[in-house]
Amino acid sequence: MSDAKPPQQDIAALAKGGRTNFLGFLLRLLARIPFLFIASRLYGAPAMGRFASALVMVEFAGMLATLGQKRGLAQRLAENDEHPANVVGDAVLLAMSLALGMGALIYLFPHSMYPSGNFTLADRLLVLSIPGLALGDLALAALAYRFDVATTVRARSVVEPWTISIAAGAFYFIWPSSGLSLAYLASVWAATGVAVFVLLRTYGLPRAWKPRPGPLWQIARRKIPLAGADAVEWGTRKLDVFILRFFVGEAPVGIYYFAQQIASLPQKLKTSFEPVLGPVITRSVKDKDYAAIAKQVCQVGFWIGAAQIGIALALGIPGEGLMGLGGPAFVSGTAALVFLLVAEVVASKAVVSEAALVYLARMRNLWISLATIALQAVLTIGLILVARQVTPGPMYVAAAAALALAISLGLSSAVKSRVLTRILGHSISNWRWGLAWAIIPAIAVGTAMTWVPEWAELAVGIPAILGIYCYMLWVRAFGPEDRVLFRKQQPA
Repeated sequence: MSDAKPPQQDIAALAKGGRTNFLGFLLRLLARIPFLFIASRLYGAPAMGRFASALVMVEFAGMLATLGQKRGLAQRLAENDEHPANVVGDAVLLAMSLALGMGALIYLFPHSMYPSGNFTLADRLLVLSIPGLALGDLALAALAYRFDVATTVRARSVVEPWTISIAAGAFYFIWPSSGLSLAYLASVWAATGVAVFVLLRTYGLPRAWKPRPGPLWQIARRKIPLAGADAVEWGTRKLDVFILRFFVGEAPVGIYYFAQQIASLPQKLKTSFEPVLGPVITRSVKDKDYAAIAKQVCQVGFWIGAAQIGIALALGIPGEGLMGLGGPAFVSGTAALVFLLVAEVVASKAVVSEAALVYLARMRNLWISLATIALQAVLTIGLILVARQVTPGPMYVAAAAALALAISLGLSSAVKSRVLTRILGHSISNWRWGLAWAIIPAIAVGTAMTWVPEWAELAVGIPAILGIYCYMLWVRAFGPEDRVLFRKQQPA
């Protein structure tokens, strides 16, 4: 009896954190729409392409600066007897040192952000967001360890997206050539400010703490596999834009970025559970409770996969209408949008498998991730070259890059779940046949709505697809433990 309670409590904790962050996902969605509309309609596809090109380098540097501590910090806090604020202080010092160094390097070589050479002095200031990204990620990771996901919602789903939307609109009339860059910089530091404020209130200031180069170097060495896995996982979602920059102009990259922003919405769902899943798995790893880990991964995997499928159907079927919100030129990116949505769905199993593998088999996970990104690079360039021979249209080239991503992530999911199954001795799967009962009628409703006017397809069709999908999911695929996700109290 006592042995059964901790797993129940873990599922309830995952559900509570996921519920809170799912609300954040919806808020982020509402705020993202104005930004995409402003960016596409006011600035245009070429400016969006230039902005997207720069973000590849800036966000990569920001992620790399955390050195895997975004996930590894939970483990250090759980195992270290020092004052928690001191552990966080070590992490912040290490990350800030790396962030400032990489920011300075990119500033000195701005063509790494803007390969076309088309940039202003204000555009170069985008590198100031690198320390903000790293500091914000660590602050939110430390708060997530104490199951505070509400701050993540406030920072990432309210402050950050609404700041960039409002700032992008304002800067267009003040500094139109660099408005997107300045708006992004403002949004990053606004969100980071919220996160740091709550961090200091929760943990307080470090006690009798001082910089220790030796221990910090040891931390850095230990976190290299985790940092590598993070870098590769992040890289798989940005490699397509990075490569496209060299094959198509700024406008096609901008259209692809628009499609990517829509398609990444299902990806954001994994962050609804990631901040809580890490600490829960960490405790199970410490207890060597492999059955509990398998149960947690399968449970969250199903929740994420089911949600991603529903969102992908709702966004993919009326894809032309959604892309048309950016303007007539953006409709050409519909094929890319569909492939990107497929990629997010097939990636869901890899996402939850990796959440456990980073603690159980870091090097194996890293090698699989490296093989995945290598395969993606080869496939992306290969399919792009084929597409250029078949048709000269730049958006067909862009769609080829999205297809390469979908194939790579699908193979990665299969391999990582199989490796985790062998380690745990328990099967890892997020598929249930009840999902088919939800998918088929959703497709039927969505297909029928393509015959109505475009405004009705979006305003009525998307809610109709989601409505029938969620109803059938609840009736045919959800069990008692799944319904914990919608329950405010923990199960007895």
